[in-house]
Amino acid sequence: MQTVQISEIVVGNNPRKFFDPAEMEELTASIREKGVIQPILVRPLQDGGYQVVAGGRRYAAAKAAHGDDYPMPVVIKELDDDEAEELALIENVQRADMSPAEEAEAAAKILARSEGDRDDAARRLGWSRATLDKRLGLMNATDAVRTALAERRIKLGHAELLAGLPRPKQDHVLERLLKTPVLAGVAEFKQEIQKLANALSTAVFDKTECAQCPHSSGNQKALFSEAVDEGHCTNRECWDGKTEAALEEIRKELVEDFPEVRIVRPGENFTVIKLVAEGGSGVGDAQAQACRSCGKFGAAISAVPGKVGKVFKDLCFDSGCNAEKVKANHQAIVAAARSAQPAAPTPGATTTGSASNTSPAAKPATQKKAAEVQDSTRVKEYRAKVWRSALAKHLYMNPEIGERVLLALCMSGDARHISATQLGKAFAKLTQGSSPSLSLTVALTQVGEASDEVVSKLKVMLPAATAEGLEEHKVVALLNELKVNLADHWTLNTDYLGLLTKSEIRVAAEQIGLAARMGKDLDKVLGEKKDECVKKLLAVSGFDYAGKLPANVMWKA
Repeated sequence: MQTVQISEIVVGNNPRKFFDPAEMEELTASIREKGVIQPILVRPLQDGGYQVVAGGRRYAAAKAAHGDDYPMPVVIKELDDDEAEELALIENVQRADMSPAEEAEAAAKILARSEGDRDDAARRLGWSRATLDKRLGLMNATDAVRTALAERRIKLGHAELLAGLPRPKQDHVLERLLKTPVLAGVAEFKQEIQKLANALSTAVFDKTECAQCPHSSGNQKALFSEAVDEGHCTNRECWDGKTEAALEEIRKELVEDFPEVRIVRPGENFTVIKLVAEGGSGVGDAQAQACRSCGKFGAAISAVPGKVGKVFKDLCFDSGCNAEKVKANHQAIVAAARSAQPAAPTPGATTTGSASNTSPAAKPATQKKAAEVQDSTRVKEYRAKVWRSALAKHLYMNPEIGERVLLALCMSGDARHISATQLGKAFAKLTQGSSPSLSLTVALTQVGEASDEVVSKLKVMLPAATAEGLEEHKVVALLNELKVNLADHWTLNTDYLGLLTKSEIRVAAEQIGLAARMGKDLDKVLGEKKDECVKKLLAVSGFDYAGKLPANVMWKA
């Protein structure tokens, strides 16, 4: 068994925040008598020593029982910061004694790593989807509620009921609960919580039907001596159903404007980040502008109690990518600041200004990395078709180049991508007959009976017929090698603009100079219905559309 002296090990980022004193005392006594039986997981640090990844309780108990000289049993694993955090989260979650509150925070972080995909997060945690949803629901509980649960001052049922309340009410209700001489049971507490019904004034849906509903507190007061104050709904199921329908309608209204539109629920707070250009969390002006055409840019509709129906715009849904862009922007700013500082004078140098005595010129500012975005799937699929079409047209229009490309395809084993469907359609059109047979011998007879002119035209089509089935990266390689100019084969059109959201259209218009030409009129046009907007963007007087290519339709050189 491998060991490391405990003085060489430092505490890691343990997702467990509370350790029961009695349980820790028992564990320390056991380790004092028997030592550590199960090794802890550590990772080596760049500056020397090791950091705990999993096994924080055993580490603390061993240090308390034996001191810094104790040879700690360990398993050493090379991990970066992200891998260590994820492994610590999952390892602790899978232990039976972790608090549900700590599980909730761990689940929210794993969900962020899964980019909001709850099924993937549940798989990574080894949970059912139902368990994940319940734990994420606890993230709507305030810090005070989750702390009380972690410290076992309340039960899980209490915390779940409190989490269903608007956050401003939770701490007050918790305080009242904890002040009682004997903690109320969950069933008793539930009866009290049910009195905190939904205020109809906060509804995001049409309340016309509520006027005659038997679950409206105003109608209940006419029937019962004791009822919830007027203006409340006591039917949680109906309320939730109507709210969900209203949130979906809001989402549908936003999908034309943003590439990504999500309804954000409790526990998903780590999956959404406000996109800003400046400040400590800024990505830079150029990157912020480019991000507006990214598939992960968009808007969120809150489903969090207290903020239900509120729309948040200009968001990034990829926390990892956003962190990289913020880091890159910070590094560029620091580099630029350093390069702008005057060089220190050489010892003994004079200030006469002569060339021999002047200090070396300051180095130019480090050039910022070009803005990058994650294009949406619909854009990727569209441009792939455009690229294949451009390659096919170029090869067909340049037969001599096409012959050499065909030979290269044969030599590299890529001739298998020649589309039999395309050639068959071309053969039928040229001969004004039916498509050729898939039988080799019958097809040979048909070709043998074709005229020399037909055969000659088909030979020219052969290289172009590979563009449809060739792998995308090879299509791009050929486009670059042959120096194909996309502007010769594509111009701004209805199909392209029609698949973009309005935020993506704005970025494209700025990239090709259309925004500068339109000025303030661009905002007016973008405010119109999508079809009318596209129509007007393609008919701007005095703008030359030829050769204007938005960044997301171009391939990388």
